[in-house]
Amino acid sequence: MLSVVLVLGNVFKQLLELVVNKNAPPSLILSFIGYVIPFSLTFTLPWGFLTAVLLVFGRISAENELTAMRTSGLSIPRICLPVAVLAVLFAAVCLWINLDVAPKAQREMKDAIFNIATSNPLSMFSSDRVISEFPGQKIYVERNEGDTLYNLHIYHIDATDGSLVDVTFAREGKLSLLAPKPGEKQGEFKVILSYENGMFEKRDDKRTDDLSYWKSGITVQHGSAEISLRELYEKKKKLGGVGTLGIEQLLQTDKPEGRMELNKRISNALATLAFALLGVPLAVVAQRKETSVGFAISLGIGLIYYLFFFLADMARSHPKWHPELLVWLPNVVFFLIGGVRFVRLSRR
Repeated sequence: MLSVVLVLGNVFKQLLELVVNKNAPPSLILSFIGYVIPFSLTFTLPWGFLTAVLLVFGRISAENELTAMRTSGLSIPRICLPVAVLAVLFAAVCLWINLDVAPKAQREMKDAIFNIATSNPLSMFSSDRVISEFPGQKIYVERNEGDTLYNLHIYHIDATDGSLVDVTFAREGKLSLLAPKPGEKQGEFKVILSYENGMFEKRDDKRTDDLSYWKSGITVQHGSAEISLRELYEKKKKLGGVGTLGIEQLLQTDKPEGRMELNKRISNALATLAFALLGVPLAVVAQRKETSVGFAISLGIGLIYYLFFFLADMARSHPKWHPELLVWLPNVVFFLIGGVRFVRLSRR
């Protein structure tokens, strides 16, 4: 249930515009879901395990089964041995997902977006919005019909300072995909945006910030704008950041972001151990067999844990705060509270 919520949330966040404009093929949506699932499991596996612990021990405590087991000579640590084994098992699975599977899935997800552009470049040009995905350019399309675009505004941006270089207006344009020629590198696809009867405005190179010196009124009978999809791919790849790096790359990097990401992934994987240690005594004390109560308690604990976790993650832009240590704070707090409560339960 938690995985479905996270997966659907990411799908709508990333692909909503493509889905609404009916440009995204079903294969992309299915592959995107497959790439998001590993990322969601790093959160939903520990959270689901916490829910299971609360439901099971809450019920056996409310039905006096825990009392019966302790009367027959079983100690709390012995009763909780299967829970400990499962917690270690799930922690190992989460660690494997965090360090290996999830980064690969994120890289594949970036490639899937790139493949959409190469197989169907029109999907990048939805109606009535500014397309800013292409490096160095921003393109506005009022509407599209097939491969024909209407009322185009093409803005060229200076890569160094982000200032506007020139603007082209055209009533109509067409898209075409130029595949790599023999001998060129594979993947060097280019989108050609051809237009007719365009109007061109260019800034003065000596007075770049003064709009009154812009050269306007230039007409272009036939023109085209070339868009490199390889540049788009490289841009998307850079946006992935340290989240797409594998374990070997994280171990080799000396950047604070890399160290923080490595600590974050390991700390997140150990959440199952912290949840198990805190969940058992909490469920026994609560003594509620209703499923809804167990879900409510797990929801509260999970929200508190991951709220602290995400707050620590937000500190990655402040190296002086040592974010690589802050990501361990939720586990340390939960281990301390859970450990104290578990010892008291064992002695009771």
